[in-house]
Amino acid sequence: MSQNERGRLLPATEDRLDYIRRLLEEQDLPTDDIEAQQDSLFVYTVDSTQVGVGGLECYESVALLRSVAIESSKQGEGYGHSLCHQLFEQAATSSVTELYLLTTTADEFFADLGFREIQREDTPSAIQQTAEFQDLCPTAATCMLKQLP
Repeated sequence: MSQNERGRLLPATEDRLDYIRRLLEEQDLPTDDIEAQQDSLFVYTVDSTQVGVGGLECYESVALLRSVAIESSKQGEGYGHSLCHQLFEQAATSSVTELYLLTTTADEFFADLGFREIQREDTPSAIQQTAEFQDLCPTAATCMLKQLP
């Protein structure tokens, strides 16, 4: 992806849910709550082509970054970073100051984006009550935090 190329986040409308489900399943990410969290999910497009998905569950000043996935054929080209940076901007616009996530495979990717590992029990109650924390992600998943300016 060139420096000037920047994708767009599109809301997870009904007609985009099949794409979201397919990509998350291909990447072994949870899909059980995507209908319930539809308002928190986005499809990432570049030049009108769907290349990824991501989610942002906001709870006042904290949010859960979730369901970040890029098409296998597009991985390693910078799309994941671009997608995440747009989600960070979206979070900041919503007055979020702390972003949390759970990952079983991408801790180095998220560390490159400024996340640091924390103990799962150190997350705010609102984050601990999410389906991701309660049911969908294994307890062995790495919990991470990023402070937003």
